[in-house]
This record gives sequence, C-alpha cells and structure tokens, in this order.
Amino acid sequence: MFYTIIDVETSGRTNRITEISVFKYNGDTVVDEFTSLVNPNCYIPDHITALTGIDNGTVANAPDFQDIAQQILDITEDAIFVAHNVNFDYNVIRNEFKSLNIEFNRKKLCTVRLSRKLLPGHKSYSLGKLCKDLNINANGRHRARGDAEATVILFQKLQAQEKSREVFSAFLNKNSKEATLPPNLPKEIFNAIPNSIGIYYFKNKKGEIIYVGKAKDLKKRVLSHFYSKSQKSLDMVRETADIDFELSGSELIALLMEDAAIKHHFPLYNKVAKRTPKGFSLFSYQDRNDIIHIAINNSKAVTKPIVTLYSLREARLFLERICEQFSLCPKFCHLQEGVSECSHFTIKNCKGVCKGNENVTNYNERVTNAICKIVNESKDLIIKEKGRNNNEDAFVLIKNGTYLGYGFIDKSEQITHQDELEHFLIKQKDNRDIQSILRNILLK
Repeated sequence: MFYTIIDVETSGRTNRITEISVFKYNGDTVVDEFTSLVNPNCYIPDHITALTGIDNGTVANAPDFQDIAQQILDITEDAIFVAHNVNFDYNVIRNEFKSLNIEFNRKKLCTVRLSRKLLPGHKSYSLGKLCKDLNINANGRHRARGDAEATVILFQKLQAQEKSREVFSAFLNKNSKEATLPPNLPKEIFNAIPNSIGIYYFKNKKGEIIYVGKAKDLKKRVLSHFYSKSQKSLDMVRETADIDFELSGSELIALLMEDAAIKHHFPLYNKVAKRTPKGFSLFSYQDRNDIIHIAINNSKAVTKPIVTLYSLREARLFLERICEQFSLCPKFCHLQEGVSECSHFTIKNCKGVCKGNENVTNYNERVTNAICKIVNESKDLIIKEKGRNNNEDAFVLIKNGTYLGYGFIDKSEQITHQDELEHFLIKQKDNRDIQSILRNILLK
C-alpha cells in the first residue's frame, strides 16, 4: 500500500496554492518526492508572507498549477492521500484540479484525527505542538516541504502504535464518518447530537461560538457542513472543536431560538444574519375617484404603515393574500400597474370596481375591513407548537402586537388564562427579523 504525505501553502483567503510538497511512502520508506513553488496568479497578503516567507516575488517565475498538474496526478495515483488536517489540503488541491476540469479523487487519512485516536492526552494536536511533544525535528515549518517531512515522521510514529492497523482501516472505511469530522472535534461529541429539530452551536478551541444554525435533523445538518466544499464551511470546520445543541420541538421555535442566539453571540460565520433587513410597508390612500388603494413602498417613505414586512416578495405575497381574501382589485392594490382593468393571473375574484361594475362605497368598505384585520390580527396571539417530547407543548406569545418570547409546558399543566403562560415564558426581544419570521408563519 502506498501513501502520499502532502502539505500545501496557499495565498490565504483565495486558497490558491503557492507551494506543494508530496512524499510517496510505501509503508516503510519514502520512495519518491515532488516539491515545487507554484505561481497562484493572485496577490499574496503580507500576513501570509510573514508566516511562510513566500511573497509574489518568490513565485514570480514558478510554474502555474496547470504546468505541474500531471506530476501531482502521477505521484498520487493509487495512493492514499495523507495530510495533517487532510480536508484542507485535499480540497485546496481538488479545487485547483476542478479549475482545470480534472476530477481528483483519492482515499484520505488525517494525521490529526489519527493522532487523537492513537496518541491521546495531548493538549494540542497542531503539527507544531505534536512535533515538540514527540521530539520530531521539524525543519522549515510553514513551508510545504518542511511540514510534509515532519508529517512523514509523525505518520511513522502513528504506524508504530498498538492497534494502528485497525484504526487505519476504520478511518479508510467509506461508511465511517471519522474521516469527515473536523480534525479538532472528538467523535463522542458528534455522536451525542440527536436526529431531532433544534439549533446547534459550533465552537472553537476557546469555547467561543463561531456559528449558529437551525435544523429539522440536527445530526444530518451538522454532518452536511463537514461534506461542504464551500470556503466558508472549510474555514469554519477547521476551527470547530466542540458542538453544542438545544432542542426546540418545532421549526418555528428553532427559528426564534436561532435568531436570538445569533443576535446575542454575533458568531463569526453568521455574517449575513447580522444585516438589518430592508423594510417594506403597506399603506393606503384615497384617489380622486374616492377609491381606497393599498400599496407597497420602502418603509422609510411611509409615515403611517398598515404593516411592515422585510422583503419585497414577502410584502407582495401578503398583499396578494389580503386581496384574494377580501375580493379586492389587483389594480387598486398595485399588484398590476398600467392597466385599465385588472387581469391578474391568480386573483380572479375582483367584483368589478375597476370596470365600473361595483359601487365604490361597497368596495371601500371591504378595503377598510381588510386594513382593520391586518392591524388587529396579531395584536394578541398565542401560537401553539409541538414540544420537545411527547409530554410537552410549546407556545409563542405575542401581546399588543409585540413578540414576548416562547415557552414549554408539560401537558399535565392546566392553563385557564393567557396570563398563566408568562410563568413558563422564556422572554425574548422583539425585532424586525422576528416580525418577519412570525409574519411568514401567519401567511401560511
């Protein structure tokens, strides 16, 4: 059996290869080696140069990846791809091949995960710390050849451990999840995650929350991050050392819990969720023919909104539902512009005010009723949801139009009045995102 023990240096954020080193190992000795600088054809940031010593001048006359691609394919063919934090090196190389429309698939072994299994008890499993603990003389750290050579020695030490053959076989088993787990994440932590609905927290070595997500199936969703080839997922997974979770019982509660957790912790990899969504408000006005219109505009331009939603699509869907429910005219709800008579593709129950077939007073009465319903429908509301187990119910409480929070109640409890729910309430802050989530639920 052959192994290719590999290390790459990259340009940082763009993850283009600047140097690669491959040692071919037959299980006893190194039988071949390929090492080369690579021109990434992109700028190498100063902090990467400070770490590796490689700058744009260093690689100016180096070959492009396409010029050495065949040599890498040849030396790695029919060999197991080995690296310290293998998913990083493997995916960087695989992406380089992908840019050349070449498929690159090799079996993988990770010396971080192997070390955790065969050499337990170390405070850190970084290559530098392991080399120090195991007296591995690492020359040229943070250069591809130096790190690859140190990984060869580490790999030999791993081979010499008791039960190494069984552990290597288990990690190479395609059905094993070991090879896909983050290198710093103990298997026991992943195994403890249930196939239930809730939210999950990715944490780094310092215990800091770096990502919050929600899922109908926590274990399945968490595992999907480990298979993802996106740069965000690769970076996040490489930092993950712990995963925590909370059950919610329902998707709505999970959405509310996720929003609260993101706004409390502001995790590094939840950047999109930090953005304040743009508001779109429904408002009404009366034209010169006394017909009441309902329209949508940017919230900043609306002084007295009927309701505010947080995407134009959501606002249009909401208005379409109201228009259909109260037999309003799509033209005067501004769902159709520049037409003399409405001819909406789904809303067909206009009573003809746009054609002069309906009395304006009757039409305006329905518009007024629709506005009243919108304003009043969510003033006080209790949304009942499934609990986290069969003996429990969950609820969401809205009072005077304001979201107060959610809670869980044992089914044996006797609740006779809304005020009694506040004893079980997990209080939360209202915000635009929450209103958008709840509005979507009410639309459904």
